[in-house]
This record gives sequence, C-alpha cells and structure tokens, in this order.
Amino acid sequence: MPYVEKRMQVGLFGGSFNPPHAGHALVAEIALRTLALDQLWWIVTPANPLKAGRQIAPLAERIAGSEAMAGDPRIKVTAFEAAFNVRYTADTLALVRARNPGVDFVWIMGADNLADFHRWQRWREIMLTMPIAVIDRPGSTLSFVSSVMARTFDNARIPERDAARLARMRPPAWTFIHGPRSSLSSTAIRAAGKA
Repeated sequence: MPYVEKRMQVGLFGGSFNPPHAGHALVAEIALRTLALDQLWWIVTPANPLKAGRQIAPLAERIAGSEAMAGDPRIKVTAFEAAFNVRYTADTLALVRARNPGVDFVWIMGADNLADFHRWQRWREIMLTMPIAVIDRPGSTLSFVSSVMARTFDNARIPERDAARLARMRPPAWTFIHGPRSSLSSTAIRAAGKA
C-alpha cells in the first residue's frame, strides 16, 4: 500500500482498468480536485468478480498502462489486492482502514457502477465502511436517481458543494459529482481492438 500519514484525505479508485484510458484519468482528476484529496490510490484489481469469464489483460500490463495515465504525483497506482489475496471491495476497504488508522478515506466510483452496485458482495457494508463519491459518466447521470443504492441511502446523500468534506464524514455518506465526462470505456476499447 502507498505511504500515508494521519489526517490525510485519500481517495480509493478501484477497478480492473482493462485497459486504463483517459476517462479513468479524468475521474481521478475530478476526484482529486473536488474532494480536496492529498492522495488518490488508483487500485488495479487482479480481477472483477462481476465480470468473470471476460478476457482480462495481465495485471502488470494494466498497472503499466495505469501509471502512464496517472499524470498527477498525488496519484499512486497500486495493486496491493493481489499481494493480500483480496477479491471483494468490502474486504479491500476493511483492510485499508485497519492498516491505516487516522487516515480519512473515500471510495470513488463512476456513475456507471451505480446500476449494479447492489449486486456487489456486501454492498451495504461498503456503504457503512467508507464515504463514497460517485463521479458522473456519460449515459449514467440519471442512474443515481433510480439505483437501489441511491434509493436505499437517499438520506445519506450530501450536496455536491460539500464534497471537499466527504472523506472526513462518518458513513454512510455519499455524493454525486458532476463535471466533464469522457465517453471512453474499456469495453469499447477492447471491442475496437478485436475488430
């Protein structure tokens, strides 16, 4: 895990990044700025349990691609989940909090994940473990209104104008962050590569 100090605000941005692209870098940039983060951990996962059966590039290749995309020195590309044999986000968040007491973390995800968030292993536990910032993605702006997560935790949603304080808030707490959006997707990039 990257080195952190107590009282830092750190964003956790996890995914398979298969492949990483400029849209991921845009999410990281928006999160750093809007959430007033000291660091953002770009966590390259060994695999995504919800995407089992899909072809995935080797971890080292996805790490190298992510490092090439991360233009800000506050972004720390890491694949610690592989070293700790962690498979699910709920376990990742518990591990990060246990190993880094006194650090204020926030989970960062694209709005495209909201539709299926309730299918994530122990999704309610995730909501109760760490504040969450949902970053707008093309075609996903309205999904936060209708998603199971948004409806279930509607009372825990904070205004976007308070996003800089999110990492220090007691969960459940989440916000939806609007901003520039990239239409790039790893799925489309892989499909174009096959064509």
